[in-house]
Amino acid sequence: MIPLKDDLPSASKPVVTFALIVLCTLVFCWQQTLDASAARRAIDALGAIPAVLLGDARLPPDLEWLPRFLTVLTSMFLHGGWMHLLGNLLFLWVYGDNVENSLGHLRFLFFYLFCGIVAVFAQSLANPDSAYPIIGASGAISGVLGAYLWLFPRAKVLTLVLLPFFFTTLRIPAMLLLLLWFVVQLLSDFAVQGGGAGVAFRAHIAGFLTGMAAAAAFERFGRRLSTRS
Repeated sequence: MIPLKDDLPSASKPVVTFALIVLCTLVFCWQQTLDASAARRAIDALGAIPAVLLGDARLPPDLEWLPRFLTVLTSMFLHGGWMHLLGNLLFLWVYGDNVENSLGHLRFLFFYLFCGIVAVFAQSLANPDSAYPIIGASGAISGVLGAYLWLFPRAKVLTLVLLPFFFTTLRIPAMLLLLLWFVVQLLSDFAVQGGGAGVAFRAHIAGFLTGMAAAAAFERFGRRLSTRS
């Protein structure tokens, strides 16, 4: 099931959501200008490697482009292919504008980065000896999904439903669609325990739960702050 758009118009222009989409796209276009060896080096240098981030492992000196903790941020803007990029940006575009409108532009930016940071550490803690870089915006975007579920559970999302030899579009309640997505992440994470799947399911789960918790906290305390500012 592929979300296409929701039924909630945004009251303000989602400038941060758009900027994040543009930045991820530009970084990926830069990746595409590199040859295979240079692209691999860029991912090693700018991706978040659990063994480097949490352990005593070190990159070769020529790949230490940044302090290791900054790779938690840079990893969010790298992607492994066009499908990886387009899938993430579609979800960010569909769900990000309303969450940004609810939180406010600056709070949304910090919220997005915070969810991404938590997601990277959750994935790293699941396999702290891993030498494989974690890349992609999906942990941060999972936080956006969690916040959307909390803030707009009654919204409906126009969704492309793909079945063997058949496809259609349906308007599906956001609560059902996002809870189903979350259950799939949980089951997938359980299924690949002890093995590598190439997908950071633990990051998705942690990002989603962080997004829900942050949205709940904002709904309780943040709106009061907004009315005072």
